[in-house]
Amino acid sequence: MTAQTSPLAQNLRRSGIWFVASALVLAASSIGLSRLFETDMPGVSVALDPLNVDALIGEISGDLNDTAISPDLDALAAKANDALRFNVGDARIYSLIGEIEYRQGKKDDAYALFDRARRLSKTEIHALQRSIGHSIEIGDLAKAVGELDTLLRRWPDQFPVVAEGLPAILSNPDGYHAVLAAIAAGAPWRANLFSALGKTRPGLDFANQLLLDLAGSGAPPKSGELSSVITGYIVQKEYEQAYRLFLFSLSDDERKLGGYVFNGTFEPGYNGKPFDWQVRDQSGLEVTFATSQDAVEGEGATVLFLNTPVKNTALQQYVELPPGSYRISLVASGRNLKLPKELFWTIRCVDRTGEIARFNIPEGTFNRQSLSQEFSIGRDACPMQLLRLETAAIAESWRFRYMGTLVMHKLNIERILP
Repeated sequence: MTAQTSPLAQNLRRSGIWFVASALVLAASSIGLSRLFETDMPGVSVALDPLNVDALIGEISGDLNDTAISPDLDALAAKANDALRFNVGDARIYSLIGEIEYRQGKKDDAYALFDRARRLSKTEIHALQRSIGHSIEIGDLAKAVGELDTLLRRWPDQFPVVAEGLPAILSNPDGYHAVLAAIAAGAPWRANLFSALGKTRPGLDFANQLLLDLAGSGAPPKSGELSSVITGYIVQKEYEQAYRLFLFSLSDDERKLGGYVFNGTFEPGYNGKPFDWQVRDQSGLEVTFATSQDAVEGEGATVLFLNTPVKNTALQQYVELPPGSYRISLVASGRNLKLPKELFWTIRCVDRTGEIARFNIPEGTFNRQSLSQEFSIGRDACPMQLLRLETAAIAESWRFRYMGTLVMHKLNIERILP
């Protein structure tokens, strides 16, 4: 005979099951809410779920980074060590404890913790940053560059943070050769390095030497890297150095295109470096370079106007003309050109206002028409010039819409003997 369960016992059992279920639902809700707040409100997140290690790390990091208060380092250390009991494999916690001890002046213990963090995770960001600084401080620059490479491969957005330490590394022969070896081996932060170095005068010297050394390696300088450094010299008004670096960068085939105007026949394959053709994005026109074999309109640079307003420059090149008298000439063809405002080539001094020379492109249809203009450059008046094709439009009014096609076959600057 089966024993009967009393109604009271059944009610208590059902109440117990309901209580457990309610507790589970409440716990799940707290965990879910904790995850929701862990990024923006880590303190609230920890209160909802004390075991949420991501929120706890965010809360401690926020207190350490808060410049408005002086954090209680002992209390933060206690929190971090409590979290470590349940997360012994989390490299971030070792880094946090290391940072706290670093600020408490226990640097040897701090660096031991940073090393522990890196053994658990080679790319733990804070441990890497501290380790890089320590390696630079003790003069182990080869190690510093290796750590910097690891950091930037995993965290490329950290380049601005470490960039200020690069001059100290590059000024030491060991550091310089470590950086050279890293970028020659294909370090993904190579372009950022040249861009950063090109923005300061001391950095330009390091960048220039790196480019020279890379020229003889299996990873020669790239166009963008050269442009960064050449532009840096131009900004510093060291025009001769800029032009020498450009000439150094030319291949044997490119040297055949040399002259006062580089690539005056508009051969395709321009790379956009200063002293080479630079095509500016314009919504109202298209610029293409072509040879006689593949061109519809003929060899040279073709400018197709799209029946819209066109403002400012479309095509430009830096040039370096010594003092003297010159003639600029253009051989061009036009088809149904409608130019409501002038279209012209101009030569301007880079660091001064005003034009040195200008000549206009005619409207209509014409074939291989020759245009020219004489001009002169006074002694010490203009060390470097900018040659560009531009319009006279000062506003993008739809009353002034450019139409038709211009083909420029050859642009040349020659010196006129006195």
